[in-house]
Amino acid sequence: MNVLGAIGSQRVLPVLRLPSVDEAVRAAIAVLAAGLPLVELTATTPGWEKALTAVRGDLPPGCGVGLGTVTDAATAEAAIAAGAAFLVSPWAAPAVREVAAAADVLFLEGAFSPTEIAAAAAHGPVKVFPASSLDPGYLRALRPVLPRGTVLVPTGSIRLADVPRWLDAGAYAVGVGGDLFTDDGRTVRLAELRAATTGVA
Repeated sequence: MNVLGAIGSQRVLPVLRLPSVDEAVRAAIAVLAAGLPLVELTATTPGWEKALTAVRGDLPPGCGVGLGTVTDAATAEAAIAAGAAFLVSPWAAPAVREVAAAADVLFLEGAFSPTEIAAAAAHGPVKVFPASSLDPGYLRALRPVLPRGTVLVPTGSIRLADVPRWLDAGAYAVGVGGDLFTDDGRTVRLAELRAATTGVA
């Protein structure tokens, strides 16, 4: 599948930073069942390899699962071996970039400042993090000075209701984590997620 194209088409990249394998698998399956082709687990979940393998084994056709918070080569290699369709880092991670390139796996490298974003964009799509410290106007100001075609995916405490503002400011897609869930932290807010991905409330 064209992973980058799928991320752009679904508008929201769900980031499932959960405390257990069971919760991560349950949330991922719920998101995929809602019609999104891609979901991101994170390496901060204890036993993430089991979660990734379990979700991979239950993927609908044309869907994929990636791994975020990948900051070293060993984790990148393990994620790819487990079937990760893409990798994401919170900051510059040349070792991860090298592993992903060798395996021909999409890598979204984290960056924050204009200098960091420009450097990361030279290698591929950029995770702008932590976006909660910014405003969509930050992207709007950056877009004219970045190379044409630069892919920016702001992530970090973004609310589903604010996804359209980030897209209007030039985001390719928007990573959403905590706001995917109801107050109990376990139930995915599927109706709001669908609205954010389709642009229809």
